[in-house]
Amino acid sequence: MQKTKSDEKEINEIEVYGARVHNLKNIDVSFPRNELVVITGLSGSGKSSLAFDTIYAEGQRRYMETFNAYSRQFLGGLERPDVDKIDGLSPVIAIEQKTTSKNPRSTVGTITEIYDFLRLLYARVGEAFSYNTGEKMIKMSEDQIINAITGNFAGKTIAVLAPVVKGRKGHYRELFEQIRKQGYLKVRVDGEMQDLVPKMQLDRYKIHDIEIVIDRIAVKENERGRIVTAVKSAMKQSKGVIRILDMESDLAYHYSQFLMCPTTGISYDEPQPNSFSFNSPYGACETCDGLGYVFEVDEKLVIPDKKASIMQGGIAPLGEYRETWTFQILKALGKKYGFSLANPIEKISKEAMQIILYGLDESIQVPVEYNKYNVQNYTVKFDGIIKMLDQQNERKSEEQAGDFEDYVQKVPCQTCGGARLKKESLHFRVDDKNIAELARMDLSSLAKWFQGIEARLSERQNTIATEILKEIRARIGFLLDVGLDYLNLDRVSKSLSGGEAQRIRLATQIGSQLVNVLYILDEPSIGLHQRDNMKLIQALKNLRDLGNSVLVVEHDKDMIVEADYVIDVGPAAGVHGGQIVAQGTPAALLRMQTVTTQYLNGERMIGIPSKRREEKRSA
Repeated sequence: MQKTKSDEKEINEIEVYGARVHNLKNIDVSFPRNELVVITGLSGSGKSSLAFDTIYAEGQRRYMETFNAYSRQFLGGLERPDVDKIDGLSPVIAIEQKTTSKNPRSTVGTITEIYDFLRLLYARVGEAFSYNTGEKMIKMSEDQIINAITGNFAGKTIAVLAPVVKGRKGHYRELFEQIRKQGYLKVRVDGEMQDLVPKMQLDRYKIHDIEIVIDRIAVKENERGRIVTAVKSAMKQSKGVIRILDMESDLAYHYSQFLMCPTTGISYDEPQPNSFSFNSPYGACETCDGLGYVFEVDEKLVIPDKKASIMQGGIAPLGEYRETWTFQILKALGKKYGFSLANPIEKISKEAMQIILYGLDESIQVPVEYNKYNVQNYTVKFDGIIKMLDQQNERKSEEQAGDFEDYVQKVPCQTCGGARLKKESLHFRVDDKNIAELARMDLSSLAKWFQGIEARLSERQNTIATEILKEIRARIGFLLDVGLDYLNLDRVSKSLSGGEAQRIRLATQIGSQLVNVLYILDEPSIGLHQRDNMKLIQALKNLRDLGNSVLVVEHDKDMIVEADYVIDVGPAAGVHGGQIVAQGTPAALLRMQTVTTQYLNGERMIGIPSKRREEKRSA
């Protein structure tokens, strides 16, 4: 069967008939598929009404209709846009001007998935180093451990120890009883050998190290079987970590089936991708919960005006004087430390202000002048205004948290230094860099770091990392192509401008390699330096060359001139717009007379002001 002319046209063009959305004047318009098409015109002329509220809305509605009735009830209905018919429409993806996420855990690295591949890279080829000594962590099999013991301690008497408690408080009465019932006779507690006796227990408020003495052996060739049995038993008791005590020198040596520091014996869990995720409890810093910052009460916000007295509301969270318990305590402190609530705060001694803000270690007697229980004296421990605010914040729900936020500032987490991750995760390195250091690099520097990295990795690392490195480089390349070389992976997505967020989504779509899709973009050049314009245009052309249609709402001259086809909407804005005033190739458009072509041809221009406005400074 031969294709007719109308069939050919339907395949090669997208046709809109009778569009009346917002200010559109019942327009008919068609434009070629698989081309870069720009819709231009004055602001408010109807460009977005045509691109987003008509074409994109109809594409979304058709997509929803492919779902069954059961699924559609959860999604809600999409109204059909006010248009008679749209032919030749492909599946539609809109890349609009909006930030990607308000979540503080969302970063450039997570939304582009580059950070996910970095996590995989570090989990598979990262080398672990001790956070105590900086030594490279080692890992040994059971046979290697046995061979090391027989070689290193030949002719010596050793004790095979199974660590079961390391640096924890408790009396451990039940643990000792359990060990005794298993038939063991001795334990090593805090470095001292002790016999196991009934009802044995320790000081519950002190920190302890407890090791089961599995066996004491003279290391000889004919005792190898006994050594093997002891090591296997110790591994079972302590889950893969053992200590060998040299009975002559009383020095303990560490061996582990896991990553272990050869000097201190600290061990790390086997790394997994979530070990490097600040959104996972396995990787997130426990102090800041993976945010990289904490909130601290700011004294300047708590006491905004030191000339005011406490009675006048000089301590902002307390407000002006009222007959409350807190003010009664402050009165008592004043009598003891020589200040009055009526004194300006700047006149109160540093010692007294320290107590007011951070509390007392000792209790204080408050002669209560106001209390419903009629108690004449009451002994209290005053924790201070700062701790009081912290405690109030912990009790408040998210809806009530606003008051607390008035007195705090965001500061980098002291534990992780803003890196968001546990210290163990930060001590895995690839080419002497941890994952947080890579996330802080701008994308241009990161791309250079990954150039030729194979030469800096071992043969084994290269074998494992080949495909991961390929994905990381490709995704970084897409971001560089749209002019985002100055961003870093650690940049929080809510701090991105609309143009930056849109170009990130554009780069992600290029990386997805979809075909036969209609992409609609809303002024992607906003916020982009003029020198990077051609990078953006080339990225859109790459999207087109994959076999997609690209529809861009844009004012930028370079974008209009480089397009395959242009639709000019006008002639003016609002009720005076909503019509197609010109359409065709850029060359054809320049021969027509519209407001847009007058600016493109240089007939009209927005001149640079001869005198700049003076900057208004606040008093």
